[in-house]
Amino acid sequence: MNKFLPFFIFIFTALNAQNQRFIYEYKFIIDSTDRSNLEKELTVLDVTSKGSEFYSYQKFKMDSLASIDAEKQQFDDSDIINTKHIYRGKINYTVSKIYPSFETYFKTFMGSNEYKVSDDRKPVWKILPEKEKIGEFHTQKAETEIFGRKWTAWFTAEIPIQDGPYKFQGLPGLILKLSDKNETHAFELKGIAKIPEKQKLKTDPRIIAPTEVVINQKQFQKLYVELRNDPGKTLRELLNQNEAVKVIGEDGKEVDIAEILRKRETQGKELRAKNNNILELDMIK
Repeated sequence: MNKFLPFFIFIFTALNAQNQRFIYEYKFIIDSTDRSNLEKELTVLDVTSKGSEFYSYQKFKMDSLASIDAEKQQFDDSDIINTKHIYRGKINYTVSKIYPSFETYFKTFMGSNEYKVSDDRKPVWKILPEKEKIGEFHTQKAETEIFGRKWTAWFTAEIPIQDGPYKFQGLPGLILKLSDKNETHAFELKGIAKIPEKQKLKTDPRIIAPTEVVINQKQFQKLYVELRNDPGKTLRELLNQNEAVKVIGEDGKEVDIAEILRKRETQGKELRAKNNNILELDMIK
């Protein structure tokens, strides 16, 4: 943890639990048959007195730029979709937890809808005697089995926050490192900062937005499997909502929609075969 990221000021001391941003590097292998293809993404766990939110930092940046584009185009009559600021990473979701109950919500887009998934599963930890110093913190080892995997975590009581990356929580201190048994999914804390003032206001995740469809984990799994088996479904649904929509590529030229659908079907089937090692492995097993 001695490597600083240039866009954050880090604090490696005992912390006030409120309004802290924990930056994790997430390393993951999508295809279990190709361990050399290791992907990385910077993720953020924002913690306030009311709860936490976990998300992709890169997606947050791209969504902010896309919002600026949308504001510029709000007075235009054009139905053109600009793909310049579309996020192309792998973490297309946010995880919100409410304190002190740790009520958990997983939010993502699937098909033409935005889903809010309530998930009442919680890790049951076995705290082990092994201890290790990670960066400036003294940590202790713990293990759990959840999401179709066995996990090992290292947590520190020096940061008295019973939370961690993704849906993980429930240890007597912040999780600094976490990995599955096969080491194909791993999170490691890289820095800590204060949440910027302009980002502190968060909507209570229990409030249902007009665009959201609220479902439980079992319903979400059913829809997820359907989408994996029909990779063109998302685009077809979007196009059916507005047949006059034009899609503009990064080169500024209009893209043929029929060709996009053909490519989506072909690429979707190829990706499905390779995307066999998702974090929640029990979703597809």
